[in-house]
Amino acid sequence: MSDFAHIRHKPPAALERPRELVIACAPFRSHVNLSRIVRTAGCCGVTRVVACGRPKLDPEIARNAADVVRLETHRTLSPALRDLRSAGYRLVGLEQTTGSVCLYDYRFTRRTALVVGNERQGLEEDVLALLDDAVEIPVYGMPYSYNVSSATDMALYEYCRQFPTG
Repeated sequence: MSDFAHIRHKPPAALERPRELVIACAPFRSHVNLSRIVRTAGCCGVTRVVACGRPKLDPEIARNAADVVRLETHRTLSPALRDLRSAGYRLVGLEQTTGSVCLYDYRFTRRTALVVGNERQGLEEDVLALLDDAVEIPVYGMPYSYNVSSATDMALYEYCRQFPTG
């Protein structure tokens, strides 16, 4: 018999300092993807998501994160990224590119803006031109890439692994 007992709704781990990670999202086709990203952001202690287009959260998917993650709306992504860079954020795109680095090997800076592309189109050329770095997640089967919310979840996990206390 194991010594494991299920703990439902275990209190969150305390952060020593606020996360300095912002998620910046291109306009999505699906409100479900944005809602899932916001939910994971909340779990990771990320408090700011920049979303473009006409973002809308599904409260049943985003759950309590909708109350703690500030969703900023911008018409387009490029001006928002320029503002983030001016505020000292490193712009890191989550995209398969010719110069991208494997997520396994990438070392985030604490003050990072994780830039996430559209489900079908990825990141547009004007956004790619603004990035400091691009990271990609290896794919070992088909299809050729992960769902945008799944990929964002993996990148958030890696950032938190590198900065576990904030």
